[in-house]
Amino acid sequence: MRSERPLIGVTGPGRGGTASWWFTRLAVWLQGGRAVRITPHSDPGLVDQLDGLVLGGGADVNPEYYGQQLNEQYDPKPVTKKGIWNAVIRLFSLVLYPLIFLLRKSFAAQSHTVDHQRDELELHYLTRALDRRIPVLGICRGAQLINVKLGGTLYQDITGFYGEVPHVYSIFPKKRVQVDRDSKLGALLGETDITVNALHNQAVHELAEPLTVVAREESGVIQAIESGEYPFLVGVQWHPEYMPHIEGQRRIFRALVEEAVN
Repeated sequence: MRSERPLIGVTGPGRGGTASWWFTRLAVWLQGGRAVRITPHSDPGLVDQLDGLVLGGGADVNPEYYGQQLNEQYDPKPVTKKGIWNAVIRLFSLVLYPLIFLLRKSFAAQSHTVDHQRDELELHYLTRALDRRIPVLGICRGAQLINVKLGGTLYQDITGFYGEVPHVYSIFPKKRVQVDRDSKLGALLGETDITVNALHNQAVHELAEPLTVVAREESGVIQAIESGEYPFLVGVQWHPEYMPHIEGQRRIFRALVEEAVN
């Protein structure tokens, strides 16, 4: 039996992203893995030593990689709604969840512009991970990058999907998503109707051929993808690292670590 924890690479931005790193590191550690941080400013050069890979969230993928030009008219600021309920949520966060409140502030400060260095670094790590057939989990931007790498495209701005359906943008699990019960992800989550957080303004458009859509939200936006051609290749549009209290979300990391051991 293997005594050492499998080594899981976790990618992120060169600046910022500290909260996401620590939550992902904890999620991996709780399931028996050992996480190492990979950024454009700190690349440990372990591309061929990793047992698994997590592609984290952050800046938009450069649209040049999927044959488009950057939409200069795109305003990535989330749509927010005013009202008593949001005021209650903010007060609730300040009083009982100061950490979550700080995380929300950190997200607001993040740049949604492209990051060329990060794109190149992550595509390099993803290419080697796919070649070596080690498990890969894409989170938010990471899921989008998987689709782009395999030949798909992205919506640069998904606000047009939201008319009667609210545009949820929250670190709290407030968005309802339907998951395919026959998918690998559906088996891990143990349910088909879930509630997740939402911190993205882009999403998968044209799906790469090796991938399958396994979850959507009410508006039709793709929320999860996976591939049966690899031992474990899963991309989720939400952030499971911020929902450690939900067993199904923990199982995603458990499956990644277990596959990394094999």
